[in-house]
Amino acid sequence: MRHYFLTLLLFVVSTIVSAQTLEKMQWFNEPENWSIEDETLTMDVTPQSDYWRISHYGFTVDDAPFLYTTRGGEFEVKVKIFGEYKERFDQAGLMIRIDKENYIKTGIEFVDGKYNLSTVVTHTTSDWSVIELDEPVEFVWIKAVRRLDAVEIFYSFDDKHYTMMRNCWLQDNTPVMVGMMAACPDGKGFKATFSDFKIKHLPDQRRMEWLRNN
Repeated sequence: MRHYFLTLLLFVVSTIVSAQTLEKMQWFNEPENWSIEDETLTMDVTPQSDYWRISHYGFTVDDAPFLYTTRGGEFEVKVKIFGEYKERFDQAGLMIRIDKENYIKTGIEFVDGKYNLSTVVTHTTSDWSVIELDEPVEFVWIKAVRRLDAVEIFYSFDDKHYTMMRNCWLQDNTPVMVGMMAACPDGKGFKATFSDFKIKHLPDQRRMEWLRNN
């Protein structure tokens, strides 16, 4: 009976979704101009900035704005994104980062006049996957779910119906930095806006299995 109530308590706690207070988050590569108002982050994205390692292009950069909090274990995170994209490779989205050689960034990327749902996964070297959209969108919601050694990435245009766009590996049992990232590799900067940033703790699957069996 004790195990039943403990499991029930963990379940109730895990289903509470709360907004992360943006003012308590930290900057990595703080941009020159930014503001937080009504739990909405607006930034002037630093020109000539990006995250990429080695592959295809032959260079490594790690200098774009990233507002983050630190999380251990398993979680679900999502955010609503708007950007005034102008130049090739202008981008805004979520980032989950262990260190400079291991990270995931995912969101909208503007390439050759088209809006793309974009994910870059980096483990020593970077890869890039895109889903080209038929027409521009005003907003997009990006959601990432970290479970064990995998991260599932979803997108939505209404925050109700989510579609998976990527499943990728990320070392488990390792704290990560998670938050909002924007980059402007080619251009002179643009304005990016993030709202409704939320993180939900998910109970560790291995621990829950142990509780059920013991």
